[in-house]
Amino acid sequence: MQNYRKTSHSLYDCKYHIVRITKYWKKILTGIVAERVRELIRSICKQYEVVL
Repeated sequence: MQNYRKTSHSLYDCKYHIVRITKYWKKILTGIVAERVRELIRSICKQYEVVL
């Protein structure tokens, strides 16, 4: 029960798996762009209290 989140009327444990696949399996997010996307995803998750 430790990993469950609680609200006043519910108890939940949401799990999402995000996959991004390109047609030819090329790395398109590289360098500075990849770092910025990673930073944005982490900040959004922190804002909504999502555990990665």
